[in-house]
Amino acid sequence: MKELKIKVAGIVNDSIVDGPGLRLSIFAQGCPHNCEACHNPSTHDPAKGYYVSVGEIIRMVEKNPLLDGVTFTGGEPFSQAAEFAHLAGILKNMGLHIVIYTGHIFENLLETGTYRGLLVNTDILIDGPFIQAKKTLGLPFRGSSNQRLIDVKAYFSGKSNYIIE
Repeated sequence: MKELKIKVAGIVNDSIVDGPGLRLSIFAQGCPHNCEACHNPSTHDPAKGYYVSVGEIIRMVEKNPLLDGVTFTGGEPFSQAAEFAHLAGILKNMGLHIVIYTGHIFENLLETGTYRGLLVNTDILIDGPFIQAKKTLGLPFRGSSNQRLIDVKAYFSGKSNYIIE
């Protein structure tokens, strides 16, 4: 069986800015949103980047026992939802916390069945496109004030208050 691969723009070990704690951050290659003044415009073109196998990513994680979790960012991780869902399932079984950045709106993601496999293994989702006019440096883990921190586990457990801030 062929090993599953994810197209990435890069991977950063020991990040402290892409979610709580010490994280491995995986930058997905390819993004349909093209937000004005995007922080990572080099991740937009799906023809660029390189492939990394899920096994290679797991080995990176295993080499760093200090990691609290893994962040999927980009680019747009939901453009490779099946691949990231597979990886997220393995990482959750390893006891790691999953954060995902997306330009999509959470409620819209819920309407697409193919995204559910990724969402169910997500702890925190930072949703919404970056909007230059709403740029802020005062909110944790976000670039613009329209973006929300969503406790996905709280949502799936039926809690009505699943928006963190």
